[in-house]
Amino acid sequence: MRIKVLFFGLTHDLTGLREDHVDLEEGRDLDHLRRLYEGRFPRLRELAGSVLLAVNQQVADSAFPLQEGDEVAFMPPVSGGLCQDVYRITREKVSAAALAESLKDRQDGAVVVFEGIVREQSHGRRTLHLEYEAYEAMALRKMEEIGEEAKNKFDIQNLGIIHRIGRLEIGETSVAIVVTAAHREAAFEACHYAINRLKQDVPIWKKEYFEDGGVWAAGERREQVLVEKEG
Repeated sequence: MRIKVLFFGLTHDLTGLREDHVDLEEGRDLDHLRRLYEGRFPRLRELAGSVLLAVNQQVADSAFPLQEGDEVAFMPPVSGGLCQDVYRITREKVSAAALAESLKDRQDGAVVVFEGIVREQSHGRRTLHLEYEAYEAMALRKMEEIGEEAKNKFDIQNLGIIHRIGRLEIGETSVAIVVTAAHREAAFEACHYAINRLKQDVPIWKKEYFEDGGVWAAGERREQVLVEKEG
């Protein structure tokens, strides 16, 4: 299938393109297209937390299925602030700073940033690395629901949630949540609410790898299940 791709603002400068056409296999999604262009133009990865993608003039999430004749636009933050919430599942490194920059608006007086970091010790044992997997389409929908709930409960402006999946090393960011608001109290409360809801209800699973095996930590509502090391 043939897709038309447009680049605006900084993405145009980084790629040297205003318009491009690409042929993809049937069934490919928006995330595949994004990774394709990040492979061609590595500097696009620096904007991963702030660039929005639109399909046929509608902002879409990474799991959006592409079809013959679709028009996709790479869109950096617009002048004066983006004013668009961001929800993403990614296999790339997460930049909380880039996410915060994309969400800030001239009306904001506070930006609260939460980063979940892979730690070296867990349950009294040395962690080697983590691996996350997700039911991506459902996870994105639940993240959007959490964002809507937070905006209804608290006086905030914008909210963004990016969660990484795949293998993560010690010290890397697994999840970033950014909330912007006119006042700090609402931003702090909404951020705390969002991370707690994400841990409880979003279908993302974490496996911790130790020297003698791995442990699935399947959410705060479930018991951990030990998986013995093979061999």
